[in-house]
Amino acid sequence: MVPQIIPIRDLKNTSRISEMCKQTNEPIFITKNGYSDMVVMSIDTYEEKLSMLEVYRELAISEEQFRDGKFRDAKEALSDIRKKHKL
Repeated sequence: MVPQIIPIRDLKNTSRISEMCKQTNEPIFITKNGYSDMVVMSIDTYEEKLSMLEVYRELAISEEQFRDGKFRDAKEALSDIRKKHKL
């Protein structure tokens, strides 16, 4: 999808900007004097982006642990959990 870019003067029409954010589910880039200045997005888009950042962070941690040899066989791990919780 092509990013939406609007000049800062268009922020006066907040209802229109709000509707644009909700329709696109993407950030809207705001320019000032022709240069990038801000990004505006709906709360749903913001929360989704935060959630994905958390996933990426967890993946990076997992990859680092794997590289460092800090992993266990899944069957062994599940067996230990079952024993611990008497399942």
